[in-house]
Amino acid sequence: MSEQLGRVPGPRHPRPGGPPGAVPGDEPRAQRTSRLRIIVIQALVLALFATLLVRLYYLQVVHGEAYHAQAASQSVRDVVTQPSRGLIVDDQGRTLVANRLAWVISVDRPLLGKLGSADRATVLERVADATSQRASRIEKMLVDCGTSGAVAGLCWNGSPYQAVPVATDVKRAVALEISEQPEDYPSVVVEQQSVRSYPSPFGVNLAHVLGYTSAVTSDELDTATEDNDTSVDASSVLGRAGLEKEYDEWLRGLPGTSSVTVDSQGRVLGESGEEEARPGDTLVTSIDARVQSVVEKQLASTIAEARRTFDTVTKKNYVADSGSVVVLEADTGRVVAMASQPTYDPEVWAGGITEKQLRRLYSEAAGTPLLARATQGQFAPGSTWKPFMSAGALTHGYSTDTQLNCSSSFRVGNRDFKNYESGAYGFIGFARALEVSCNTFFYRVGYHFWEKYGSDEGDLTAKDPLVSEAKAFGFGEATGVDLPGEASGRIADRRWKRAYWKSMRSYYCGIARKPQTRSTSDFLYQFASEFCVDGYAYRAGDAANFAIGQGDTLVTPLQLARAYAALANGGTLFAPRIGKAIVGSDGTVIRRIRPKVVGTVDLPQKVLGYLDTALSGVTRQGTMSWRMTGFPLDDVNIRSKTGSAEVYGKQSTSWVASYSDDYVVVMMVSQGGTGSGTSGPAVRKIWEALYGVDGEDVDTDAAAIPGVVQSEGLPVFTDDGSILPPRVASSGKASS
Repeated sequence: MSEQLGRVPGPRHPRPGGPPGAVPGDEPRAQRTSRLRIIVIQALVLALFATLLVRLYYLQVVHGEAYHAQAASQSVRDVVTQPSRGLIVDDQGRTLVANRLAWVISVDRPLLGKLGSADRATVLERVADATSQRASRIEKMLVDCGTSGAVAGLCWNGSPYQAVPVATDVKRAVALEISEQPEDYPSVVVEQQSVRSYPSPFGVNLAHVLGYTSAVTSDELDTATEDNDTSVDASSVLGRAGLEKEYDEWLRGLPGTSSVTVDSQGRVLGESGEEEARPGDTLVTSIDARVQSVVEKQLASTIAEARRTFDTVTKKNYVADSGSVVVLEADTGRVVAMASQPTYDPEVWAGGITEKQLRRLYSEAAGTPLLARATQGQFAPGSTWKPFMSAGALTHGYSTDTQLNCSSSFRVGNRDFKNYESGAYGFIGFARALEVSCNTFFYRVGYHFWEKYGSDEGDLTAKDPLVSEAKAFGFGEATGVDLPGEASGRIADRRWKRAYWKSMRSYYCGIARKPQTRSTSDFLYQFASEFCVDGYAYRAGDAANFAIGQGDTLVTPLQLARAYAALANGGTLFAPRIGKAIVGSDGTVIRRIRPKVVGTVDLPQKVLGYLDTALSGVTRQGTMSWRMTGFPLDDVNIRSKTGSAEVYGKQSTSWVASYSDDYVVVMMVSQGGTGSGTSGPAVRKIWEALYGVDGEDVDTDAAAIPGVVQSEGLPVFTDDGSILPPRVASSGKASS
């Protein structure tokens, strides 16, 4: 048995650490797998720690300085410092436009967006309460224009990265309340900004000449970026009209920057650097505030008086809906004064204009106050046109000895063209025709040229000396004044009439082809019927009307003033200038703005002298004489021409155009009555102010402008920032 069983096995010894009875090599598979996992995890942990250590070394040692600077920059904000906009002063250094500091409440939209919806609403409600607004209005102000939900007049039209002003010119107490409680007003910025102010020396308004400013638009900012224009940034304010726009490049200045440290809520903790802004330059103008004051007061009082005056033709008071006065230097074309009515307070633009205020400026019911009548208003010139028609006639066959019949009427075709109040003066010459403003005399002149050169009504190339002379005096095109938006006026010649017929034919033919209704007047229905057929034809009646400044010809008051200046100075046409010089903030003259000659009128001296004498006669014994009784004309020779332009469906427009050896004064009141009857007294008072006239005496020391006429001298800019009048030399004239 022992051989069958073999050796008897001895007792087994367990593996160290194994269970009782276990033998080496007998460890379960599950236990081996678990042990392997622990080893792998340990390796992974060690690898992660090694990677972390390497990364920390990379960040803190290899690139530590770079990342430290980047982290620091995230708490530093570059703040653009807007420059003080340049001043605008008159010829004596009186300030017309300046700057003042105003408290502005703005909302930083990126910071506001980091707040929860409830917190955002709370912040806007608090701002609304503090600034006496509705929160809904502020929300609309924070919407970019051109995006969904934008409301015109309220939406933000500036840079999307700029804090949006929601309240401007707020009281100091309100500004301090918000700035002292930043924890209650996160994302709300309180700062003082420079806004335009208008000192108004002698009470002047000058709104249409000075213009206004507003914040840069996103499109303008994009353009400036493309052009690498560093003078424009998201916070810039740009000129929008008048001199503010024309000379914006100089007035704007150059922004500066300052770096400030901020916390997570955008509160400033300190400053870390600054590059100062460069102030805008000063614009010296040829405007004289004393003369401007007289002009504005006379225009306003004349319109008020016209509205109290009964019109015997229309059986109601004159509407006197608008008016303008222009005063030019005859020998330079410089603008000394320029006024338009209706006007508005230029302060309305300072700090932002409301939607209601903007609607009024464009309102026809309010007389469209934003429209500058002197440069943008276009009116029939009436009899002030006749001197230029005389010039055309006297250089094309007529002579100073010519006598024509000033009859009560002149028949053209089947229509009688009448004289004013059907007056008749018999056979007279051009000088007398200008003195009494005889219409039938000039009807005959216009008809003669039409019959001689242009009886073919459809001939666009027919010669017309009167049209050519009007164009030679600069009518029908902009004068080139240094103001934006100037109108060109209109010469209603053959080419214009053909173009107008083409553009309006379908409209009038539509009226003519339908049965006449009660709403269509007999005049309109008949006109539409004739216009539809041959409205392009330039008839004898058109030529007759053209000769007396009636019909479809239109001029601006500035165009008329420029043309009379050419009569005064011997035939030179200037591009009128308001800017006189650009002066740096340190008083250095950067640029002088010289008078600019844009043309000459080729008239013989004999003709110019004849017209000058004739227009002097208008003042002494003609239609203006009753308004100039007692004026010292022997000392101050005023030449003038009156006009009462008639437009269908409206009352007469009053005109007086006048000049001396030094100045041109033109006044117009739309629907205001006769020329000398309405405008005559005001024009006389302006002349009295220009020369220091008191009754029949002339005291040049009392003249509105020292020395009577401006010189090339500029105001004196002192080291302490004050501006003094030009230095006066011993001759009494201002020195350069």
